[in-house]
Amino acid sequence: MTRSRRPSAQTIAVVLALAETPAAWRYGYELCRMLDIQAGSMYPILIRLTDRGLLEAAWESDAPAGRPPRHMYRLTGPGLALATELAEQARSTVTNPAGLRLGWEGA
Repeated sequence: MTRSRRPSAQTIAVVLALAETPAAWRYGYELCRMLDIQAGSMYPILIRLTDRGLLEAAWESDAPAGRPPRHMYRLTGPGLALATELAEQARSTVTNPAGLRLGWEGA
């Protein structure tokens, strides 16, 4: 049985940041700086997204001398589809704020 739940705000931020240039490879550290997310949160997100087939991961092929190669990430087709869906949900929430759930039922 597969559980389906909404991704965390940090996961959404990572997916949407990668969707800005979907063909470009990005480093985890670059995403940490760009999104102000700590490495202890970023790398588990990247690993989880990769395990679910939403990101492609590869080792840097031309690391500068004296520095080990880094992992690079980019969206896969399903990852780009998720990014499109998340962006659409964000747009509909902004354009239709009455549709927001307030955490309580009825009045």
